[in-house]
Amino acid sequence: MKRLLLAACLLGGWGSGHSQAVENLIIVTTDGLRWQEVFGGMDTALANTRRFNEGDSILLYQQYWHADATERRKKLMPFLWSTFSSQGQVYGNRWLGSRVNNANPYWFSYPGYSELLTGHVDTAINTNNYPPNPHVTLLEFLHQRPGMLGRVAAFGAWEAFDRILNEGRSGIPVVSAFDTTASISNSTHLQLVNNMLRDSYKPWGQGECLDVFTHYAAFETLKGMQPRVLYIAYGETDEWAHAGKYRSYLQAARQVDAWLQQLWQYLQSHPQYRNKTALLFTTDHGRGDKVKSQWTDHGNKIEGANETWFALLAPGLAPRGEMKEHETLYQQQLAQTMARLMGLRYQARHAVSPEVPMVFQKP
Repeated sequence: MKRLLLAACLLGGWGSGHSQAVENLIIVTTDGLRWQEVFGGMDTALANTRRFNEGDSILLYQQYWHADATERRKKLMPFLWSTFSSQGQVYGNRWLGSRVNNANPYWFSYPGYSELLTGHVDTAINTNNYPPNPHVTLLEFLHQRPGMLGRVAAFGAWEAFDRILNEGRSGIPVVSAFDTTASISNSTHLQLVNNMLRDSYKPWGQGECLDVFTHYAAFETLKGMQPRVLYIAYGETDEWAHAGKYRSYLQAARQVDAWLQQLWQYLQSHPQYRNKTALLFTTDHGRGDKVKSQWTDHGNKIEGANETWFALLAPGLAPRGEMKEHETLYQQQLAQTMARLMGLRYQARHAVSPEVPMVFQKP
């Protein structure tokens, strides 16, 4: 880590030349999306297996297949492999020596999101049913900064985000699962989203809604409230994987990529956000791959389920694209990274991991 930090500073990293603090932060996660699809596109071993392809391998090949892996991944996530790769930095392609891991020992969702959002591993957080997070997350820390009260919001498809972000203590509005969103300036669009959410198909009961409702509730809030910090957590990539539905899993990943493009285009069209906003895109854990049938699962008994990835767009960030050959990075480093981008140092009662040594353009 010390060697990498020195190299970053010499190239214009945190220690030399980064003077442009961002004013706004958007964090987007999609649950349990494997790095193998992010960097390699459709996995033919899974697409060819009737158990996983939902009886329609022809559609999968029509939509996502290309003989060249770099083209194949563009078919799955065209925004990631155009804008992020040309204007930002993308980490986690282990085929190129870029490794990003969970630091927590459990490799499933609540511990993963807590690690991501607190910059800290608490081994007591060892179940998805864990009560409200005892640790102050980055979002809560930012909410407490001058001028930020009421300017932080979070939307998650999974009901556990109320607890992960400790909505009761933090004061941050957390709209999770089937929570409805307060009307913003009498937004008819938001009222319609609320009505459709109530009446929607509920494949996972009351615990998680379809991503489309989380997305549009968040997007309407972004346009109506113009928060400084916004967190959006999609969940279908994990749910369809657990169900063994590879076609649906890929479609969910493709849709998240399209929503990222919609978000970024809006941010770049609005004077509050244009060239003043960082966008982080990542996941909470990996999935199995060495044994192909284990792609449906994760947890510390599944080899590779600790392998993650992230992508970042931010003003002044050197457009390095796909990163190669660096020391292993950990999910817990991202919280301090986001704080540093905003010109702050995230401090809490718990220990906070140092930031990722990013590379910035020279001023």
